[in-house]
Amino acid sequence: EMQVDELQRLLAGLEKEHRSLVAEMKDGEAELARLRSVEGDKLAQQDRAAQLEKEVAMLREKIHHLDDMLKSQQRKVRQMIEQLQNSKTVIQAKDSTIQELKERVSYLEAENLEMHDRIEHLIEKQVSRGGHSSRARSKSEYVSSKRLTGPKPLPLIRVVET
Repeated sequence: EMQVDELQRLLAGLEKEHRSLVAEMKDGEAELARLRSVEGDKLAQQDRAAQLEKEVAMLREKIHHLDDMLKSQQRKVRQMIEQLQNSKTVIQAKDSTIQELKERVSYLEAENLEMHDRIEHLIEKQVSRGGHSSRARSKSEYVSSKRLTGPKPLPLIRVVET
């Protein structure tokens, strides 16, 4: 964006110079026309006319060169703007994908918690039923029942010996 701003600033300067050169050329052409219309073949007027013709030719060449530079800079600015827009589109697409993945993770975490609740409920049922059966289960049969910690809470894992 800074490069685009810099190029736009340069373009504005080139356009300003272009306008001043066009105005100067018009002034020179007007003076040349005035000198030609004046009667007399004075040597000074002829020299001035020749000088003005040279200046006008030189100014036309400068204007042509500036026009070429302006077109080139405008192309560069358009390309940079296109690149910025393409980059924004790519970023938006990636942001959208990230958001979808976040939603999926949230959904899966909720589903995981629900599954843990069901497992705990089933284990509690088995433990309560186990007390009535011929073989009572001890707590030592449940080898592991702990929640792992990390950047995000991990699912509750229980391993049951059968």
